[in-house]
Amino acid sequence: MAAQLDLFRHGETAWSLSGQHTGRTDLPLTANGEQRAAHLRERLRGITFTHVLTSPLQRARRTCELAGCGAAARVEPDLQEWNYGDYEGLTTAQIRARQPGWNIFADGCPNGESVAQISQRADRVLASVRPLAGTVALFSHGHFLRALAVRWVGLPVGNGQLFGLDTGSVSILGYEHPDRKTPVIARWNTLSDAG
Repeated sequence: MAAQLDLFRHGETAWSLSGQHTGRTDLPLTANGEQRAAHLRERLRGITFTHVLTSPLQRARRTCELAGCGAAARVEPDLQEWNYGDYEGLTTAQIRARQPGWNIFADGCPNGESVAQISQRADRVLASVRPLAGTVALFSHGHFLRALAVRWVGLPVGNGQLFGLDTGSVSILGYEHPDRKTPVIARWNTLSDAG
């Protein structure tokens, strides 16, 4: 059983900077995104991951590579960002002009993924990584990692709205006790260039 899951949100992109929802649009990292992702390499020195999984999208794969984990990485399609459907490329303000009060964690996305679908996908990822031994690294995206974290501790996906997650951040999912009966969010939203 995995002792710990280390979650890495990809570095900054042009759309994460502008606040546009970036689901399946395959954008590269900005220069700042590359720099912050590269800070992970030093921070991860001496840490051995038994498994490294990454979203197929280039922003996550490049973050993984810059962190020094690319050679060991396996692409996992289920680690892709939430499919925003009709809301791809739009800011929250633009979406709320169409659908007042919209919240992805309550409403999902028309012609994209529903809350139930993202919950099922997060559960599939967890079912595949929980049996793995050691420390597992997952390189993925903001909304999906928030959904994954709350599912790890048994909460509904809607609770993901309570956890902000910056680009280039590291979070850790683990257990309260060595018996691994109580999953916890051990660390959340630590910046890669922080000490």
